[in-house]
Amino acid sequence: MLSELMNYLRACFRPRSGRYHSNSDSAGRQDGLLWYKDSGHHANGEFSMAVVQANNLLEDQSQVESFSLSSHESGPYGTFVGIYDGHGGPETSRYINDHLLEHLKRFTSEQQSISADVIRKAYQATEEGFMSLVTSQWLMKPQIAAVGSCCLVGVICNGTLYIANLGDSRAVLGRAVKATGEVLAIQLSAEHNVCIESVRQELQSLHPDDSRIVVLKHNVWRVKGLIQVSRSIGDVYLKKAEFNREPLYAKFRLREPLKRPILSADPSISVHQLQPHDQFVIFASDGLWEHLSNQEAVNIVQNHPRSGSAKRLVKVALQEAAKKREMRYSDLKKIDRGVRRHFHDDITVIVVFINSNLISRASSVKSPNISVRGGGINLPSNTLAPFTTPTEAGST
Repeated sequence: MLSELMNYLRACFRPRSGRYHSNSDSAGRQDGLLWYKDSGHHANGEFSMAVVQANNLLEDQSQVESFSLSSHESGPYGTFVGIYDGHGGPETSRYINDHLLEHLKRFTSEQQSISADVIRKAYQATEEGFMSLVTSQWLMKPQIAAVGSCCLVGVICNGTLYIANLGDSRAVLGRAVKATGEVLAIQLSAEHNVCIESVRQELQSLHPDDSRIVVLKHNVWRVKGLIQVSRSIGDVYLKKAEFNREPLYAKFRLREPLKRPILSADPSISVHQLQPHDQFVIFASDGLWEHLSNQEAVNIVQNHPRSGSAKRLVKVALQEAAKKREMRYSDLKKIDRGVRRHFHDDITVIVVFINSNLISRASSVKSPNISVRGGGINLPSNTLAPFTTPTEAGST
């Protein structure tokens, strides 16, 4: 009981740090469980950002960074967007928020350019780093082996948009059609959730000797009955046999020996040359897409002022969540974190508007550094939240 009270108090009074806030453009506002930044400027245009908390500890982490994408101030310059949807706890998503970009900058410096290979290496280095952390904490905090995170990244550099994804967060482009004036939704990210038949087939082909690699549990498809996503950072209990044993909770331990990794940390990466009719990209954790289709989200952004776009998307998603439970939105807002998770997930949305006039020069012209963390809360990189007993892992 005392430990639960201490966890609660730590969550309420986590220190705010200005370590990443390079200027006033990084400030956001708080409205109950909703944090938002209506408008900011990045190297290639504007952005809007919003996060609403549902879990006791916020498991979604996110960032917008716009400056040199290498370890050298000489560039290349661009914009980095990351959304990290944690499950089982906040440790993995916080670790990614503190380390992925630094790895990307290091590999960019080595290769002197941004590429899909650089992004892939940054993901792998982040995965290896978190595995090392789990190894070091295994005896003291073994349940950290069952914590993981989806990982969606967008990088804009030299007129090119790179999208990398693990899990079921999603990036959707709004592209204008000159002939009709409408803006079409184009999904840019590939998802790794076993509710998708092709993802189930992929897992089954990788594990032909395991008839129960994917099972239907409580009317939801899950990998080994445990987790919905097939790719992630963390979740090392499904990647290394030495972490799928006592003292890990029995409900996470497999009955049969783990012969090879079940989950992967290899991201799906796509590369897009930005065009003048590309208007904006919506990056969001699956908490948004549970309630809105791609086209509905694009229409909301297109048909309203840019300022507050992300907050508007979150609000509409919450209204839909309330409607599904036959309750009023105003009553949903009164429900506290923890209990709120029974009504909706943590939701993070970043809308990145693209100014085609800035695209061509942004990679070579130094612009003011922008660094914003979703929620406005930063913990020192060597600090992890107290582990809370996960519910059903991977209910992303």
